Parts: sequence; C-alpha cells; structure tokens
Amino acid sequence: MRRTNAVAVADPEVEVDDLTQPGPPRRERLRTEFDFQLPRGFLDEDGTLHRRGTMRLATARDELLPLYDARVQENPAFTTVVLLARVITSLGTLGPVSSTVVENMFASDVAFLQDLYRRINAEGHTRVAVACPSCEHRFEVDIAGGRLGES
Repeated sequence: MRRTNAVAVADPEVEVDDLTQPGPPRRERLRTEFDFQLPRGFLDEDGTLHRRGTMRLATARDELLPLYDARVQENPAFTTVVLLARVITSLGTLGPVSSTVVENMFASDVAFLQDLYRRINAEGHTRVAVACPSCEHRFEVDIAGGRLGES
C-alpha cells in the first residue's frame, strides 16, 4: 500500500511518496518540526533569556483539546495560549513549555509564534518570498528566525 503526503507520523522527518507527479513516485521528506528564534525571548524567573526553540506540526487533537479546557471556555482568546503550549516542543533550556510560559511571553513573541504556527500548518514551511526595495531582486527568506543575514 502506498503512503501519501497526508500520513500523520511521529518521526520529525519521514519519507513519503509524492503522488502528485506523474511517473514513478519520488521520495520526499516530510518535515514535522521547525526551529525558531523569538524576536525578544522569554525571560524566566531566574533572569535567563530563552530565544531558540522548536515547534512541531499540529494535529487535529491539538486543535480540539483546547476547546474542552475551562480557561478557553471562559475566555476563547486563551485558545492561542493552550494551543501554542501543546506544539512548542522546546524553548531554550526550559523543561516542557506550559501555558503559564506562553502567558508570560512578550506580546510580540506570541504574535511571532502565532504567525509561525499558521505558516507551518497551512503552508508547510517558514519561507516567504520578498523583494529588495532598491533593486527589486526577488528571493526567499526563512522567517523562523536566526541571526541577521541568515535565511
């Protein structure tokens, strides 16, 4: 039986058959985890700044479970906090990322993570096409973060 790109797999990178092209199937890696760097960073109780992390693709369960959370039922805006806490697999040297961690992030970092979530789950990647305002040269950059000049 052939596997398709819609197969849900726990491995961060698995091979799947690309059935969209005619001819023999081409093997392609399915990327399920995406590294990022927060614009500001999460400052923990000890004063340590955590900026680098990893977010995984969301499952249907990730999007459904917050609906049963009492905090979300009281305030639907809390859905974002619960959802991000489920899909962020690491952040700096912190242990598991809880909703309390997400609640205490700077608003700009939460907005960054919301955009990253949308991009990787809707588009499957973190690249965006841009153009130089001076010469109009078109190229792609990876918005997941990194040092200035990295893509």
